[in-house]
Amino acid sequence: MSDLKPFNQTKLFGLDKYINELIKLENLDKLPNIILLSGQKGLGKSTLAYHFINYVLSKNEDYNYDQNRFIINPENRSFKTILNKSNTNLTSIDINDDKKFIDIAQIRELISNLKKSSLNDKPRFVLIDNIEFLNINSVNSLLKVIEEPSHNVYFILINNNKRIIRTLLSRCINFKISLSHEESLEIAQSLIGTNLEESINKDLVNYYFTPGNIFHLINFAKKNSYDLKNFTLKDFLEVVINKGDFKKNSSIEYLIFDFVEFYFSKINASLNIHLKYQYFIKKINDTKKFNLDYESLFMEFKEKILNA
Repeated sequence: MSDLKPFNQTKLFGLDKYINELIKLENLDKLPNIILLSGQKGLGKSTLAYHFINYVLSKNEDYNYDQNRFIINPENRSFKTILNKSNTNLTSIDINDDKKFIDIAQIRELISNLKKSSLNDKPRFVLIDNIEFLNINSVNSLLKVIEEPSHNVYFILINNNKRIIRTLLSRCINFKISLSHEESLEIAQSLIGTNLEESINKDLVNYYFTPGNIFHLINFAKKNSYDLKNFTLKDFLEVVINKGDFKKNSSIEYLIFDFVEFYFSKINASLNIHLKYQYFIKKINDTKKFNLDYESLFMEFKEKILNA
C-alpha cells in the first residue's frame, strides 16, 4: 500500500456525480474559468481535479478517459506527461516542503508561464491545492491574473473547508464536495484493498473521517508496526504521543488533532470536562493558526486528560 498522490490515482472513487457535473459543463461550453472544490481534507478533491483535467486533455488522444468507469488509462500521453511534470497544459501549485505558505514567487512564476504562448489549442489548467495557505500577497498577485483570465485558461482551486480571503472566494464558482460516513468507509476499503473491519478497531473510526484520513492512518500504522485492530482510541493516542512518530508525518499530526476532539466526544460529559474541552479546542486552533509547538499540546492532553 503506497502513499496517496492525487496526480497518480488512475481510479476515482465515489465522486462520479461531481465529475459528471464538470464534464457536462465542459461539453456545453459553460465551464467556469475559476472553480473552487471545497470540502474536508481527504475526500479526493485533488484526485477529482486530475481526473477531470485528464478527461479534457485526452479527448483526442489514444487511451482517452473512461467516463463510464471513471478511470484514467496509464498509457495515455497526457497522464504520462502530468506524471513526469512536463505537461504544458497544466500548472500545479502547492505548498513547498520547506514553506508554511504558498509563496508569492510561485504565483509570479505562474503569471510568467501564462504569458507564454500555448503549444497547442487545448485548454490550459491551473490547479492550486491548499489555497487556504495563500498569504495576502500571494492572493493579491493571483487576483490580478484571475480577474483578467487568458483565453482557454481554467483555474481549479482546492480548499479543505478552511477560511479563505473573501475577495478570492467571491470570484469562484464553489463546488461543495461531501461524502456520507458509509461512502467514506466503502472508498477507504477500496483504497486499502482489504476488509476494513480486519484492519482497524471500530473505536478509532471517527464519523467525520474521510477516505484519505483512514488510508493515511492505516498506512502509518503499517509503517510503525501498530496493530490498529487491537487499539482503542485511548491506546492509540497514548502510544503515538509517547513515541512521537507523528513528527515527520503531517497527515497524522493533523489526524491527532481530530482524534483529541473525537476523544472528548467519547468520555462522560461534565462541567469540568466541558471546560477542558473548550480549553483544548482553543489551543488546537491557536496551534494550527500560529504554527505553535503541537508536541507540547499533545503531551499536555495526555497528562491532563488521558492519564486523569
